[in-house]
Amino acid sequence: MTDRIVEVAETAATLTLSLDRLRAAAEGIVLFECPLREIAAVVVSHPRSYVSTALLSALAANGIALIVSDTKRMPTGWLMGIETHATQSERFRAQAKASLPLRKRLWQALVCSKIRGQAEVLRTVTGDDGGIAGLEPLVRSGDPDNVEARASRILWSRLFADRDPEFRRDRQRPGFNAGLNYGYAILRSLTARAIAGAGLHPTLGVHHHSRYDAYCLADDLMEPFRPLVDWKVASLDEPAGDLSREYRQALAALVSTPVTIGTERRTLADALSVSARTLARAFVDGVPKLRLPRQLLQGA
Repeated sequence: MTDRIVEVAETAATLTLSLDRLRAAAEGIVLFECPLREIAAVVVSHPRSYVSTALLSALAANGIALIVSDTKRMPTGWLMGIETHATQSERFRAQAKASLPLRKRLWQALVCSKIRGQAEVLRTVTGDDGGIAGLEPLVRSGDPDNVEARASRILWSRLFADRDPEFRRDRQRPGFNAGLNYGYAILRSLTARAIAGAGLHPTLGVHHHSRYDAYCLADDLMEPFRPLVDWKVASLDEPAGDLSREYRQALAALVSTPVTIGTERRTLADALSVSARTLARAFVDGVPKLRLPRQLLQGA
């Protein structure tokens, strides 16, 4: 299986299902076709595009996320299937009954993996990790000391310092912040897809728990993979104004970036599925054992 993110952005296209293939056409001309088995997600960015009901159903049945964007080409929502795993109800119950100690240990593992990734990214981009690596041993169960925030402050103060000395992470700001917003939105949708595929519910998190957040578990599980987006944004020129198609495609290409998880090299999409499956097993068994990224950037 090839993991691809298909984007419909520059042309008002009609998307239909044709013999297990996604077909995009405009004014009677076929723009492209792609087998569903090769697609991880479909991003519809053009405001006048249409998607057939048959294709919507096929995307949901095949675990393919359909992501819709606003007029600035920023993702605003996505569609996923309802029944995505044979033992979904069993896993939902185990997830809902997960004890607080188990959830705290799982969050500890997620934070430690994220900090390792942040240290790797900062070391790769600037030549020095800024002391982030030394914070990992300080993370306790549940991260009551909020070491995660300390690591992030170091990252943001150094990652873009050579090009934007005044940079601070702010979702409402343009430039690098807009690139991070887009990359995180794509990562979040892929994470939710992996969670659903593992038979879990994306709302019931281990740490995130806002009443207004329907994807708390996705926000938890994506944390160790965020540094990959940070690295990619830092490797690109700072965007001016709305994100260009080429810029969005560069971020979407992360879906097939190889990362090291355990002792194996997997694409990002596949690695998310592996981590989601081990998270499901942790809920069922009551044991906080996860397979998370060990190295993000080798070969990236």
